[in-house]
Amino acid sequence: MQRKTPRRRVDGVLLLDKPLGWTSNKALQKVRWLLKAKKGGHTGNLDPLATGVLPLCFGEATKFAQFGLDADKIYQTRIQLGESRDTGDAEGEVLERAALPDLSEARLGQLLEDFTGAQQQVPPMYSALKHQGKKLYELARSGQTVERPARAIVLHELRLLNWGVDFIELEVRCSKGTYIRVLGEDLARALGTLGYLASLRRIQSGPYKEDQLVSLDRFEQLHQEAGEEALDTLLKPVDLLVEHLPSFQLDEEGSQKLTQGQAIELLDSTLQIGENVRLYNPELKFLGLGEVKESASKQRLLAPRKICVA
Repeated sequence: MQRKTPRRRVDGVLLLDKPLGWTSNKALQKVRWLLKAKKGGHTGNLDPLATGVLPLCFGEATKFAQFGLDADKIYQTRIQLGESRDTGDAEGEVLERAALPDLSEARLGQLLEDFTGAQQQVPPMYSALKHQGKKLYELARSGQTVERPARAIVLHELRLLNWGVDFIELEVRCSKGTYIRVLGEDLARALGTLGYLASLRRIQSGPYKEDQLVSLDRFEQLHQEAGEEALDTLLKPVDLLVEHLPSFQLDEEGSQKLTQGQAIELLDSTLQIGENVRLYNPELKFLGLGEVKESASKQRLLAPRKICVA
């Protein structure tokens, strides 16, 4: 009988540079295995074709992963023109070919301006979204197509990086839930041709940028040289995921009450009702998140929302 690998408690965030060809979950499980971590998760899928910023959360950090999911993202992508693929990217089979459009910098600039802003986008069949309990890409691989409701997205900025006879390269700053593959197809269609995603790199997710990333090769090398505990030095603290929120330092009594699930009265604070707040004890140890609420008697209270286990 094979003995299970012993796991240890690991709390923190790894800003991984996801390798080309890896699913986000495969990358997570590889890092989790190297760390020997009990618990892990990530803050949103990157397609196997994509590389770049993938925040991985371990231990208590998994409680705050949603804040990474909700963050805006920035991508750099190359859209190949003149043919479509069944997956919408370079990994798929060619479906159809079309004539190449006449391009100019002025035409492309106007196109990107027209696409910028709030809109509805229909997710692709080749995605991890679920329909009646099955992932869409599983249905797509079996030849099925189902109706997918459009979702609200925002394309904050589309910047032209380069272009040629049969391609355009863009930088896209967008809201969560945006499928760059669909954007590539839509842009090509607006140019009167077909297109697919030839490459994709996420260069920023929320405040996390590619110059902060750790490669999987570096992670594995350090593991070979010094073991799993040395890998902890590459992890960011748990509160990295919520550093954009206001902070509040508690006294000993307040720290004890909030970590035991009790609310405390807020006095002389500029915090607003409904606001999420980072909580710290007198020694500046991160305790978790609180939420400002109003009591029946109109008092402002600071109540625990997500508290870290000591």
